[in-house]
Order: sequence, then C-alpha cells, then structure tokens
Amino acid sequence: MSRVIETLTVGRVVGEVVDMFSPSVSMNVIYNSNKQVANGHELMPSVISTKPRVDIGGDDMRTAYTLIMTDPDAPSPSDPYLREHLHWMVTNIPGTTDVSFGKEIVSYETPRPVVGIHRYVFVLFKQRGRQTVKAPVTRDYFNTRRFSEENGLGLPVAVVYFNAQRETAARRR
Repeated sequence: MSRVIETLTVGRVVGEVVDMFSPSVSMNVIYNSNKQVANGHELMPSVISTKPRVDIGGDDMRTAYTLIMTDPDAPSPSDPYLREHLHWMVTNIPGTTDVSFGKEIVSYETPRPVVGIHRYVFVLFKQRGRQTVKAPVTRDYFNTRRFSEENGLGLPVAVVYFNAQRETAARRR
C-alpha cells in the first residue's frame, strides 16, 4: 500500500469518504500562497479563510477534472449527523492547470469547526467529458461516493486532507 493511501486509511478518509483507489494524478492544495495541505496536518482556521490554490496534474488540458471539498465530521466528530458537509466544488478543470480554469458550481465556504478536530477532504475525480457533472441540491448530507456514482466519475484520482479545530484566543497568539 502506498504511503499516501496508508495515511488516508489511518485518517479514516478511505473508508468513510472514499473507497480504496490508486492515486494517478498530482494535486497540490496551497493556502495563503505558502501553506501546503498534507495528509493529517493541522491548519488554523485563520489560514483557511480564503479558498486555496489547487494545482492539477494529469496528461493534458483536454482532460477535465472535478474537485470536491467536504467535511465528514460536521457538525462534530463525535456526532457527524450532517456527514458530509460540502464546502466547495469546481468542475471542468483542465488537466495541467489549476482550479481557476474550471467552473465553480458550489462556492467556497470557509471551514468553521466549532467542536472537536474536523477533517477537510479534497477529492479529485477525472470526468468522462466536459459539462457532465451536475451541482448537488444541498451542502449538508453530501455523499462523495453517491455523487461520484450519480455523475459517472468512478474512483478518485487524487485525495488529500487536513485537520482543523476552533482557534482559542491562546492559540491565535
């Protein structure tokens, strides 16, 4: 098992959000031009208040990708009854570019964890064609697997996640 899949499995992303997959496309998620998302690392809410830059690898610009950002721990990790909460969705992203070249169909919603440590998961899918992915009806009760199935996306080609929790006054110093 690759190190990437191992960290996703330990973090319960594989299992709770996505099924086992083989990473095949590079994806870099960077907040505030210098905070790169790495599996299991913690980012402060003040760092993640604006949408990140997401660079997509892939073969060429003719291939389209869909990016999903979800919180499988909403509203709290001990009672995630809203699982998953959708924070962002961009479709029709050309390979070898970044998300700014895609179509934002669900605007970026700043993560605001209130209770406990939340996982925020970025999932990248390869589309079968352009204009083939439909926007979900609601942000709450989102299900990445079901969405993938309904839109013919198959298994992910890249996944990365980070942790965040509410910043207390002492942690902001």
